[in-house]
Amino acid sequence: MRLVVARCEVDYTGRLSAHLPMAPRVLMMKADGSFLVHSDGGSYKPLNWMTPPCTIVEDEKLWTVTSKKSGDQLKVTIDEILHDSSHELGIDPGLQKDGVEAHLQELLAADTAPLGKGWSLVRREFPTAIGPVDLMCRNSDGKHVAVEIKRRGEIDGVEQLTRYLELLNRDPLLAPVEGIFAAQAIKPQARVLAEDRGIRCVVLDYDDMRGAIDESQPRLF
Repeated sequence: MRLVVARCEVDYTGRLSAHLPMAPRVLMMKADGSFLVHSDGGSYKPLNWMTPPCTIVEDEKLWTVTSKKSGDQLKVTIDEILHDSSHELGIDPGLQKDGVEAHLQELLAADTAPLGKGWSLVRREFPTAIGPVDLMCRNSDGKHVAVEIKRRGEIDGVEQLTRYLELLNRDPLLAPVEGIFAAQAIKPQARVLAEDRGIRCVVLDYDDMRGAIDESQPRLF
């Protein structure tokens, strides 16, 4: 990962246009090919970003980041670089689920019915270059579907699944891969973002899922 702190302005052109005026900002270039622009406020969310795959061309005062998929561009006009460093973070072990999320994954792996009729499990913790997808399934049409499971569905979970889908759809043996964002509760903003990106949202009933698994087990009298 490369981390640059610079006084700069940023212009985005593509499906929409956006401008960030001259100010000190954090520019982050990650190993997965993404480019993010952060300020010192606004919590965790970047002010602007480009998802992989993209190309970065650096001139002395102008950096141009171009999406290979859409052709959209971020142009960063550099006034002064205050800090520039690179760091090797290694392989990320992935987010450790809490007890409920881990059990939801286990229950869905055992019974995919809440996702759709006639579905089957391909693999739990399906590997990608940026971490494992919770479940990889096949739907009734035989298409691959990546499923990300959360206890509470928020925007960051949708962003995580989006990154997985971008990588998975580069594999001709898997593509086209669809996405499902599954959680016990999904925030309205997360649902809007997911549906805008073609990701289906599924609300999970933890108690019903546990009951369905329990009833499917053989009983001894």
